[in-house]
Amino acid sequence: MGVVDADGVVLTAREEHGLFAITPDTPATDPSLGSALRLRATDLPDLMLDEPTGSLTRTKVHSQELKGIPAGAEADARVRKTLGRDDVRLVWCDDPTRRTLNPAHSRPEDFTAYADGYPITIASESSLRQLNDWITEGALERGEEPPAPLPMDRFRPNLVVDGDEPFGEDHWTSVVIGDVRFRVAKPTDRCVMTTIDLASLMTGKEPIRTLARHRLFDHKTMFAIHLVPGSTGRISVGEAVEVS
Repeated sequence: MGVVDADGVVLTAREEHGLFAITPDTPATDPSLGSALRLRATDLPDLMLDEPTGSLTRTKVHSQELKGIPAGAEADARVRKTLGRDDVRLVWCDDPTRRTLNPAHSRPEDFTAYADGYPITIASESSLRQLNDWITEGALERGEEPPAPLPMDRFRPNLVVDGDEPFGEDHWTSVVIGDVRFRVAKPTDRCVMTTIDLASLMTGKEPIRTLARHRLFDHKTMFAIHLVPGSTGRISVGEAVEVS
């Protein structure tokens, strides 16, 4: 699913911080769910939605022209109320294969839906611990009170692993979890969205300030890596992770 503006352009939390206030669930994330999609937002009742049907409408992600099916008036009303604007709609990506990836870091058969760039982002708990240590050290050097440790959700990963050395993922080429093998596409360059506190929706300086000091490569601040799955399959919390 994606939230689009009046021109069909998919919005992100860079433009609309309020998107962080919407929590979607499907039967894949909550097996007890009896509908195709549940939207949750603070101070609003849950909204249950069926899989959309109907005519395709134009959408656009970055410069790529795509298609999608509108989720309907009830879904649009909920998103508009949460974001406080009347020109947005919720659209379902009925066929993710339409969205190809950056050819510099993918194969012709790779695809994703309305994700920012790649289908999967994986992040490391040990790398986050190191980053938080660096943030604390920097604050003390400046004579400031160290902030609370950043939570992992600042980086919006699909998968989170632990156990390797900090930033060991820089050297991975593949990841296997359960029956699924993932190919490493590229490191994840981080943007201003990581500086948004998901509770208050206020913007600060971290982690970009510290990443720019310790993790700046080709003028980009890096944390986590993007993956492309080589097959479908179920993976579970607590499963062993193999990397190479």
